[in-house]
Amino acid sequence: MTLVLVLLHGGLAAVWLGAMAYSLRVVQPRLVEFHGGPAAAEDAATFVAAGARWKVVGVLAGLALTGAGLVALEGDDAGTGWWVLVVAKLVALALASGIFWYVSWRMWPRRLFATAAEVPAHRRRFELAGTTLLALAALASVLGVVLRYL
Repeated sequence: MTLVLVLLHGGLAAVWLGAMAYSLRVVQPRLVEFHGGPAAAEDAATFVAAGARWKVVGVLAGLALTGAGLVALEGDDAGTGWWVLVVAKLVALALASGIFWYVSWRMWPRRLFATAAEVPAHRRRFELAGTTLLALAALASVLGVVLRYL
């Protein structure tokens, strides 16, 4: 059972980290380049992002559930250091979930109705939020690997 949960948890983490990295570092810059600027790329960015919100919510929920399952299976014999890392992973997931909620339900609607002059500022805020999410996902992944070896 533990192996199944580890594989599910690791797979979900890889999907989340990989999708964010690809979107932030490949897709978004290429859309801007292809369309000749940030304002011109907004319709394409909106099209690409449509429907992604609930997929990400599903991945985050899956990470939380599989992580809780792993803690339940392995936590009995764990020392203090293990628990500190589990809490750090939990904090990273909570922060990432909060940022994702803010981006999805607050920043995105503002971006949709932004004027062409406002688009560059919105894109900068999205890039900062996305980079923060990417860092949190990477941190959680590293902590997860370390947890397997404690």
